[in-house]
Amino acid sequence: MIFFNNMFTKFTFLVGSRYGISRKHSQLVSFISRLSTAGLVIGVALLIVVMSVMNGFDRELRERILGIMPQATIYHREGIDDYATLIQQLKYDPRVLEAAPFVQIQGLFSYQKHVAPVNLFGVDPEQEKKLSTLEEYLLPGTFSKLVQNPQGVIIGQGIADKLHLTVGDKITLIIPSRMDGGAASGILTLDVIATLNSNTNVDQSLALMNLTSASQASEFPGRVSGVRLKVNDLFEAPSIVMSAVNQLPAGYFGTSWVQTHGTIYDAIHMSKNLVSLLLFLIIGIAAFNLVSTLIMVVVDKQGDIAILRTLGASSKEIIGIFMVQGGLIGLIGTTIGAVFGVLLSWVITDLISGFEKLFGIQFLHSDVYPISYLPSNLYWSDVAQVVATSLFICFFAALYPAWRASRVQPADALRYE
Repeated sequence: MIFFNNMFTKFTFLVGSRYGISRKHSQLVSFISRLSTAGLVIGVALLIVVMSVMNGFDRELRERILGIMPQATIYHREGIDDYATLIQQLKYDPRVLEAAPFVQIQGLFSYQKHVAPVNLFGVDPEQEKKLSTLEEYLLPGTFSKLVQNPQGVIIGQGIADKLHLTVGDKITLIIPSRMDGGAASGILTLDVIATLNSNTNVDQSLALMNLTSASQASEFPGRVSGVRLKVNDLFEAPSIVMSAVNQLPAGYFGTSWVQTHGTIYDAIHMSKNLVSLLLFLIIGIAAFNLVSTLIMVVVDKQGDIAILRTLGASSKEIIGIFMVQGGLIGLIGTTIGAVFGVLLSWVITDLISGFEKLFGIQFLHSDVYPISYLPSNLYWSDVAQVVATSLFICFFAALYPAWRASRVQPADALRYE
């Protein structure tokens, strides 16, 4: 604190701000100054946008994908007969919000000459409404059709596209036999009553069927494969499953979203950290340009510095003047970049969607990426972090040029003026 005494005064702020906004520099100095400011604008704006997009992927994974797929599941090796009692027992844990039975069948859909793998879930529509967000991606009344039509099936839009299916077509479900010689293979003819379009990779493999019909086609007819859980905290799902399995008899086991989708979550956060690091380096490069700008200003303004020194300005005040100038450049670049970044984060989803429709292309495909569109979720804490970091870097980037300015000797600087 002693070092900064008398450094930042009304005088230093007045002169430093005039130097910062003055255009009376050489053309080279002005060009480098604009370049460093533009670098800050681009770096800050891109960093805010990228962090918002990564936050969007994180939100869609938690709310959209894990709203459809099980957050936690409890299985039994030979199927579950009295699932109502099991559900009641699982709900004793206050962390479990809802529970519902399901039948899971791994098979193949065949239509004409096309074949696609499918992860078929038999569900109880009434209980499923309380547990998942599936109904949000279906037309009203679609779930009730599963009850009315035992042979009805809802297929993901990705499967429909692969097999060239439309609602009303009949499709063949092929259930292969187990490798251990268990249930025999079966073939069912089903009616496509709706397609599920959630714009996620779930659409590429998911199909829904009536719970009773799916149970009769499974390896344990009359039983369900397991019970899926909705929990109050996604990150407690593994411990909830472990706790439940430990309290149940032998033969029960469980999984959570960490096993099924944990790699996607880790990839999102790793990408966010790596891209953020790269963009922070862009801000660092812009800060180095700021160093070059201020050093050239020091050289360009040696006469002015010498005059200030002869008028009584101290070394600390000279340092303060150039710190204010560097801070002003950093503040302008960071503010403009933050404004552009926030505005772009708000419109990036619609902007990319508009480009896709205009040029007839798709940047993200749900068979490769978790979702088929570019999401964005702006956190003001991220904006504050980026702005604070940028200003911090600019502040320290201005230290060395400011120190160089304070070392200018009036006699040497004015000798050839």
